[in-house]
Amino acid sequence: MDHALREARAAAQRGEVPIGAVVVGPDGAVLAAAGNRTEADRDPTAHAEMLAIRAAAAKLGSARLVDCDLHVTLEPCPMCAQAISFARLRRVYYGASDPKGGGVEHGPRIFTQPTCHHRPEVYPGIAEQEAGELLRAFFKARRTSS
Repeated sequence: MDHALREARAAAQRGEVPIGAVVVGPDGAVLAAAGNRTEADRDPTAHAEMLAIRAAAAKLGSARLVDCDLHVTLEPCPMCAQAISFARLRRVYYGASDPKGGGVEHGPRIFTQPTCHHRPEVYPGIAEQEAGELLRAFFKARRTSS
């Protein structure tokens, strides 16, 4: 999660919402890491999770990331949760919960739906305080500078 937090801090420095994600292979090696790039790429799908999943899939030459794990600083949104399922990631470790926009333990709870064909193991609350503080500080700074 430390690597994901570094990616989140780097995203914040670029003016992006501070979310970072890392895909780790079966051997524990980092396959891909990314921070949000929705503003820089002008792409609403350029979430940290999506970027890391795409890069890991390209590196492995496979659309399936079987036996790989995702570490992300915020509960994945519904779009990212569905991509996690499609990629067949083994486990998802995330930091802060997202009651408004989350798609794992909040909102549509993608992995509990009967239409979800793959359900990763989910481990919430990893470095939750630090991940949450990054987000709170980012949005507080944006509110005060407006």
